[in-house]
Amino acid sequence: MQSPHDDALAKRSGAGATKPLAAVPDAVRVSPAGAVGASASFAELLQRVKAEGLLNPARGYYVGKLALNTALLAVGFVAFFELGDSWLQLLVAVWMGLCGAQSAFMWHDAGHKSMFGTHWTASLMGYIHANLVNGVSYGWWVNHHNRHHSHPNHLEKDPDIGRRTAIFDMKQYSSRSRRGRFIVRYQSVLFFVLLVLESYKMQRTAVLTLARNEVRRRWLEAALITVRAAVYLTLVFTVLPVALGVAFILVQQAVLGVYFGLIFAPNHKGMAVRDGEEEELDWLARQVLTSRNIRPSLLMDFLYGGLNYQVEHHLFPAMPQRSLRRARELTREYCAERGMPYHEVGFWASYREVATFLHEVSAPARQERAAA
Repeated sequence: MQSPHDDALAKRSGAGATKPLAAVPDAVRVSPAGAVGASASFAELLQRVKAEGLLNPARGYYVGKLALNTALLAVGFVAFFELGDSWLQLLVAVWMGLCGAQSAFMWHDAGHKSMFGTHWTASLMGYIHANLVNGVSYGWWVNHHNRHHSHPNHLEKDPDIGRRTAIFDMKQYSSRSRRGRFIVRYQSVLFFVLLVLESYKMQRTAVLTLARNEVRRRWLEAALITVRAAVYLTLVFTVLPVALGVAFILVQQAVLGVYFGLIFAPNHKGMAVRDGEEEELDWLARQVLTSRNIRPSLLMDFLYGGLNYQVEHHLFPAMPQRSLRRARELTREYCAERGMPYHEVGFWASYREVATFLHEVSAPARQERAAA
């Protein structure tokens, strides 16, 4: 994955004619004259980060992460075969769902080239953890995620907004189907309920993407996903009776989907949203003002795979997980110096903010329905 924090990008600025953001101070807007303003401030922050070696590869760290993930999966497989025909297998299904999400952090970091320096090693890790372990298209995800990082929370340019059932702005409501409008009206609740389908939706997207030949290594990805499906279904229905096997798959996929959703939900929802054909904000403002951190701890860092440092991850996409905690200290300090809003909250507060935002955005839809 291309790293948007290159030095050249740090010096770039441009004009924009998009919807104004009340939360954006004048000091961090892009100058209509194209002058180097807030962009230069990112170059200064980048220099501080580089001075401490925070962008250096962390191969040993990721070898340890890969070993831990392998061990967690091995525990699940041992329990699966030992239990056999037992409804306690649903606990194993929960465990394997959690392991799948932990594995997703590996394909995420591989895609950002923060895991290993060589392209082929990163791609190998990506295909193994996305296609083979989770049934997701790594090629689709890299393209999709690149565009998200370039324009987070932009109604027209961020594909993460376009593919969501929930809306970020009422202008999106008119394009929804009858079913979609019902979901939007109650999205503050249904968004979280429907997370059980998130893994299924990503796997379905993988199949459709490969069928349309929209990725470079189509046959490799298709082969890996096919092998995964064959092994997965064979193991489940060889070891378990049909009813228990179906229950195992449903629970494992639901847990994986909810975990996926709870990882990405607090990252940007409820933060600054932009619209229009061009960007209004430079790189620093674009990433800081649209991202929300969850207050770190050893538990949060593990559960979120470093994505609780969403501000720093967006500023420095190729930064290894282990460097994000120190980068947070530097970024918070720098934003305070420059008067840049920096948003960080606790675990529960982050989801309250997301639910409140979704409720407020969809309020006109409920009012419209009530008046009909």
